[in-house]
Amino acid sequence: MRTIQGQKPQMLFFNGDMIMGYGRAAVPSGWGAATPTVAQVANTDIVKFYTQYAYWRGMVANLMEAGTYVVPVAGNHEVQCNAANQTDSYNQPTCPPGKVAQVENEAAWAANMGDLILDSSRLTIMFGAQAPTNASFSSGADDGLATDQSKLSFSFDFKGSHFVVVNTDPVGKDATAPTTWLANDMAAAQARGNTHFFVFGHKPAYTYAYLANTATAAGGLDTAPGSVALRDAFWDVIEQYGATYFCGHEHILNVMQPRLGNATKPGTAYQVLVGSGGSPFDAKVNVVTKNPATDRSYGWATINVHQSGKVDVNTYAFDSAYGPTQLIQSISLAH
Repeated sequence: MRTIQGQKPQMLFFNGDMIMGYGRAAVPSGWGAATPTVAQVANTDIVKFYTQYAYWRGMVANLMEAGTYVVPVAGNHEVQCNAANQTDSYNQPTCPPGKVAQVENEAAWAANMGDLILDSSRLTIMFGAQAPTNASFSSGADDGLATDQSKLSFSFDFKGSHFVVVNTDPVGKDATAPTTWLANDMAAAQARGNTHFFVFGHKPAYTYAYLANTATAAGGLDTAPGSVALRDAFWDVIEQYGATYFCGHEHILNVMQPRLGNATKPGTAYQVLVGSGGSPFDAKVNVVTKNPATDRSYGWATINVHQSGKVDVNTYAFDSAYGPTQLIQSISLAH
């Protein structure tokens, strides 16, 4: 964050998993009419969620104060409950098997992050007449979702570019993106004259297969046979508008053009995976990977939109020994 602050970006999109989460942020049903002890209250998932959110908010506060508006993107740790994380059956309600998004967790996200999505007063103070405009919020209805997505999938225009945040783990449709809402939103943004499109979500559309000698398990919007068609529909929209998709989830750094050279569905759009912000790397020590120089680096991407219309996407990183920050890759997007 200190290095990012030195680059003086106007916005920072944090692509999810800012807390450990993975519980169920609800009042435990096991209490009934009994008055819980302080220790029991402190040990609930909902208190843990709120405490972790508060820690993260304090951590990024300096960025906001220095002129960088922080836009949070929900990750699976925020919205999903991991059944394996349920350690106290009395204090914590039981989750379904696996990792499944919960309505209580979406509500906890809205309660803790909702004021940042989007704080029009703060944005006006920071950017004046050039503050973001045409904010749009997904109800979830376009994609048949059962829960309100207005604090999870949203968009806005900023200085001739269109920025979209999508929730990739909505309740009832984990590991999917709100493609119908996105397509309608992008069409409207293009009609308003926007010339660049940037989409931010947590899970990658295409898993980066980083292992050199063995297969890498799918972990993004391509996790199951049925979801591949949904992933392809999402990426069709990305390609249609020449958008760039920024994501996390995999704890690794990678830039790819998933459909470059694809005979069936050709395309040139980029997926920028910046999931190595601080968690343990997916690429373990002594594992042979495809890009050993960067597969164990702490990284981020900086977008520069020039008045000429040129757009540069630069990825920066420092290695696991906390060496100096280096420019890893620079790409220029078509105008």
